[in-house]
Amino acid sequence: MNDFNPAHSVADLETLEALYGAPLPASLAKETDHVHPHYRRLIEAAPFAVLATVGPDGLDASPRGDPAGFVRVQDEKTLLLPDRRGNNRIDSLRNILHDPRVALLFLLPGIGETLRVNGRATIHADPELLATFAIDGKAPRTVLKIAVETVFFQCSRAILRSRLWDPAARIDRSALPSLGTILADLSHAQIDGAQYDAGLAARLKDSIY
Repeated sequence: MNDFNPAHSVADLETLEALYGAPLPASLAKETDHVHPHYRRLIEAAPFAVLATVGPDGLDASPRGDPAGFVRVQDEKTLLLPDRRGNNRIDSLRNILHDPRVALLFLLPGIGETLRVNGRATIHADPELLATFAIDGKAPRTVLKIAVETVFFQCSRAILRSRLWDPAARIDRSALPSLGTILADLSHAQIDGAQYDAGLAARLKDSIY
């Protein structure tokens, strides 16, 4: 089937809600407007999150990771997220300057549930604040201060369906194109893919912070 029948397109809220029905009471009860102590424990146990932003050129979703608890709970309405060394595209930060709305999705290794936080972010470069996030003597360039608006957990169905934490479902990296191969093809060989791949492990080790 190459084309979708327009008669079955969903273009209004009434049709959409009729397809899915009303949310279960638990789906509504789990949402708070602050970081509840239970949710704080999940945030402090998470070593990985996806940061979603929106800007004039569209949407962005960026992976963020550090030792567990890298997103600091300053208080029940405030999170602090260090912005570590990266590729300097700063897509997320550019978007935040345009539109402060952000969303975070926290993942915990081996745990099926995820945690979602929505709020508004501001960017800070106070040296004293940055120093409190230093690892191996290296501070982040900036820290995001996120004013929390909503927090709720997501059930484990997506993780279970994807088998994300199942060792038997792991993919051998050699089964997919290397980063050098991708760059060489997309740059029309202006980037030496083999050379890029050969130095990748060392670059990551030397530039992790």
